[in-house]
Amino acid sequence: MTALGTPATPALVTPTATKHTVAEDLMGFSTGTLLASFGLYLLHASTTVTGGTAGLSLLLSYAFPVPFGVLFLVVNLPFLIAAVSRKGWSFTVRTLLAIGAVTLLTSLHAAMLPQLRLPAVYSVVLGNMIAGVGLLILFRHRTSLGGFNIVGLIMQERRGIPAGYVQLVLDLLVVLASLAVLPWPSVALSALGAVVLNLVIAFNHRPDRYLGH
Repeated sequence: MTALGTPATPALVTPTATKHTVAEDLMGFSTGTLLASFGLYLLHASTTVTGGTAGLSLLLSYAFPVPFGVLFLVVNLPFLIAAVSRKGWSFTVRTLLAIGAVTLLTSLHAAMLPQLRLPAVYSVVLGNMIAGVGLLILFRHRTSLGGFNIVGLIMQERRGIPAGYVQLVLDLLVVLASLAVLPWPSVALSALGAVVLNLVIAFNHRPDRYLGH
């Protein structure tokens, strides 16, 4: 009560950010890479692409007889070098480990589900949604899958532009490039998938809503 007898206004308590524990980081890493890799496998099974270096690697795998995992690692190298100076060694090492995990897990999905056949639209929407959730989990544990993820995160932190929107623009450029090797219906589906994936990130990866780090 105040001196005049009116109820005092409760003081607002500002929540503080807390670091993830090692166990939480390990679970987040495992869950994120598993979901992201399965989403990519669904896209590969439907002969479509997504955005980012994962999508670019898928696109190159259709054009050249080189395993997806090898292409994924090579395409990511320039971005990993940039990440060292912009995001630090901890983030970069985590990202490199995530790239390796996704590479191995994508091959595992292919071995476990070699005959998987799903309708193209279903595979694209579901695959990108699952991959988006996987990326979201990795972002929240200071990890990414390299490439455009790194560019998007840097732009969000330094310019305030949502990472999902930055990635969407870059991803659509990759999808347009796929016209060189894919028929236009597959490209249209790929564009739809890129929008789905990046809206998952843009609507959910916001530092004002998530305080753990």
